[in-house]
Amino acid sequence: MKNKIIATSIELFEKQGFTETSIQHIVDALDVTKGTFYYYFQSKEQLLMDIHTQYIDDLLHRQQQVIAEYETAKDQLTAMFHLLIQDIEIQGARARVFLREMRHLMDTNSVEVKEKRDEFRLVIEEVIRQGIEAGELLESLDPAITAFAFLSLTNYSYNWFNPHGALTAAQLSDAYSDIFFKGIVKEG
Repeated sequence: MKNKIIATSIELFEKQGFTETSIQHIVDALDVTKGTFYYYFQSKEQLLMDIHTQYIDDLLHRQQQVIAEYETAKDQLTAMFHLLIQDIEIQGARARVFLREMRHLMDTNSVEVKEKRDEFRLVIEEVIRQGIEAGELLESLDPAITAFAFLSLTNYSYNWFNPHGALTAAQLSDAYSDIFFKGIVKEG
């Protein structure tokens, strides 16, 4: 039942937004009582926290798998492009709720999620730093700014990318990789 509450809430949060979705909306959609909801969650905000924690913990785990599987900075970063964009396709509403609704977490909860988001970003930053040190990436890059650029490019995609549209997640990831690694200015 806990997973059903989470899944239904994600759908409702995506369609209506967190603030416009009440606990009553959630229990009505599941045809259960508020008591059932409160058996699993102390509040709607705790439910949102669980959604965020599950999502970022899974993302961090898969990021570590990417780091272990690929050797070069370029391959690791390319795989992370695919990881993040495919999440929009595969996890859909969950990814959008994660990226859009964090602003509704109370300070105590948002600190924990922000720390984990920072951890994800810092891994990207370290990959970039190692790529620079290995001579694989430009020496002039600032790893922190480049990591933010990487995440800005991918994370905003949830606003417009339609996995059922003309562009696939793989095509978008490849396009981002090209832009990121090759730039947009024609040499020569």
